[in-house]
Amino acid sequence: MELSDLLRIAGIGLVIGFLHVFFESTGKKEFSFFLFFIAYIYIAAEMLRFLRIFFTEITEFFQWLSLAF
Repeated sequence: MELSDLLRIAGIGLVIGFLHVFFESTGKKEFSFFLFFIAYIYIAAEMLRFLRIFFTEITEFFQWLSLAF
């Protein structure tokens, strides 16, 4: 995981936050809900990608550790 990944997620979160506030203030709560739902699915997919990278790194470390001894 790199800094660019974190900045991309933070930027998308800020845009979605502003759009959520905008739709809530204009009375379009159904758009706000669908925006939140799509954002939740996106973040869940990103977290699954980060977890895959994390577990790949952990397994590589344990393989290296088992070869060292």
